Amino acid sequence: MASSSSIAVRELPLFPLPEIVLFPGRPLPLRIFEFRYRIMMNTILAGDRRFGVLMWDRLNNQPASVGCCAEIVHFQRLPDDRMKVFTVGQQRFRVLEQVREKPYRIGLVEWIEDQPPERDLREITTSVEQLLRDVVRLSAKLTNQKIELPEDLPDLPIELSYWVASNLYGVSSEQQGLLEMQNTAMRLEREAEILTSTRNHLAARTVLKDTLN
Repeated sequence: MASSSSIAVRELPLFPLPEIVLFPGRPLPLRIFEFRYRIMMNTILAGDRRFGVLMWDRLNNQPASVGCCAEIVHFQRLPDDRMKVFTVGQQRFRVLEQVREKPYRIGLVEWIEDQPPERDLREITTSVEQLLRDVVRLSAKLTNQKIELPEDLPDLPIELSYWVASNLYGVSSEQQGLLEMQNTAMRLEREAEILTSTRNHLAARTVLKDTLN
């Protein structure tokens, strides 16, 4: 990751995906079956195994301008040259211009990073982690299922913010907004708002369930 970060601008194959927003450090398994993407993957595997994942905006019928670089860490060839690939998100990027669209998209991109924090983030990080635990506890109680946070839940502010963002299901436009933020505190604060709303909603449903029972 460090070696690529030193390159300010580079060309990157682009893989638009509807409703999918990839974050640094997060896994993304893919099944490759379209001919152009089979060509793309074979080319990538002969190189540095990296490509850009962009959320496809169905409303505007175009890809987002900010995405996350994915690195192939494992792949399996299937019949008819189809492929299963397991990727992990690396650094984020902004598309500066489209270099070409056929046989697959290639963009000129610049890497982007969060700005250095201007204040201590321990308090907001602890708050987000506690809200996350509350949401998981209430979800487990409401569904009568065993739901637990992973033991390796990130404890550093930026990594935790990416983990939370990647696990916000069904709100890809919100996830895209979090991906584009370059302020860790602002990302964590927005996630705290979302988790607080979710916790309050689950708490109300839990009370109702207890009352009816």
